[in-house]
Amino acid sequence: MRENEKCSTEKCASYVSLGAEGIAKKDESDNISEIVGLLKEDALEWMDFSVENINEDIFAIASSLKFSLQLVASVIPNRYSAYEDLDTELGVMVPAVRVEKFEVKVKPLIILIRKNLIVTIHPKEVNRLKKIYRYADIFMKKIRHDLPWNDKLTVILTRILDENNEKNCSGLRMIEEEGDELGKYMVDIHAPRDQIGKDIYHMKHALITYLNTLWASWEVINSLRYGDAEIISDNSKLLQRVGILNDDINRQIALSEHMSEVLASGLEVLQTIYNNQLQMLNNRLSFLATWLAIMATAVMVPNTIATVFGIASIGENMNPLWAYFWIISSTIIATIFMYVILRQKKWLPPKID
Repeated sequence: MRENEKCSTEKCASYVSLGAEGIAKKDESDNISEIVGLLKEDALEWMDFSVENINEDIFAIASSLKFSLQLVASVIPNRYSAYEDLDTELGVMVPAVRVEKFEVKVKPLIILIRKNLIVTIHPKEVNRLKKIYRYADIFMKKIRHDLPWNDKLTVILTRILDENNEKNCSGLRMIEEEGDELGKYMVDIHAPRDQIGKDIYHMKHALITYLNTLWASWEVINSLRYGDAEIISDNSKLLQRVGILNDDINRQIALSEHMSEVLASGLEVLQTIYNNQLQMLNNRLSFLATWLAIMATAVMVPNTIATVFGIASIGENMNPLWAYFWIISSTIIATIFMYVILRQKKWLPPKID
C-alpha cells in the first residue's frame, strides 16, 4: 500500500495529540496520508496504522514520518520481538497473539518512537488498540504538562504495551478451555486413541508457541525497564510501571509452564492406559495359549493310545471296555499332569477379571 492509497475496509489510521496548552485532539481516517499530514513538531502525538502488508507499508509510513530506514530495517526482520535503540529514535517489536482452539497466530506490533511522537504499525488482524484510541484523549489529558517529553512518551508506551499484554494473556485462557474439552474426550473409552494423540500434540505445540511469545515480550520489556535508552524516561516511578508489566509476563510464563507440566502428566496417564490395555490383551492371549496347550496334551495322549489299540493284533485280544477305560483315564491324567507342570513352572497366566 502506498501512503496515499485508501484502506479497503474500515478506518485504518488514527491520530491523537496533546498540545502545549493541554488540549487533546484526535482524528481517524481511511487514508494514511491524511493522518501523516497531521504531524506536528511541538505536540505530543500518537499515530496508529493498520496495514495490509506490514513488511512493505512500514517503510513508506516511517519515511513519511521522518524515521530512519535503518531503524525499520533493524526491527522488521525479526520473528517475534525486536529492540533497536539509535539514540534519537527507538524501534520495538512485540508479538500480538491470538489463539483459536489450539492454533496460535502471532502477528507483529511495531512501535517507532522519537521526540514527541510514538507510532504503532500492525496488520489489520491486530485491532487491539481500538480501546486505547477510544479513551486516548482522556488519558493524555491526565499527563502532567511539566513532565519531560520522554516521560510523556513512556506513559503512552506503557499503556500500549499493557493493552497488548492483556490481550496476549487471554490466549492462555483459550488454551486452558480447549484443554478441558480435550480432558473430557480422553476419559471417553470409545474415543479413537490416534485422534487423542494428535490433539495432545496440537495442544503441546500451542503451549510452546505461546511460551515463545511470552519470552519474546519479556525480553523487550526487560530492555525498557531500566530506562537506558535516551527516548525512555529514567523516572523511577514510571520505570516501575514497566517493571509491573514484566512481573505480569513472568506470572503468565509460570502459569504456562505449570500447564505444560499438567499436560506432561496427562501424557503419562495416557501412556499408562495404553500399557494396561496391551498388558490385558497379552494376558488374554497367554491365557488362551496355555489352555490350548493343556487341551492339546490331553487330546494327544489318548489319541496315541487309541492308535495303538487300533492295531489289529492288539485290538483283537483286548476287551473294548478296557480300551475305553485307558483312553478316558489317560485323558484325565494327561490334563492334570500338564496343568500341574505349568503351575509349578509358573507359566500359567494371571487370572483375568
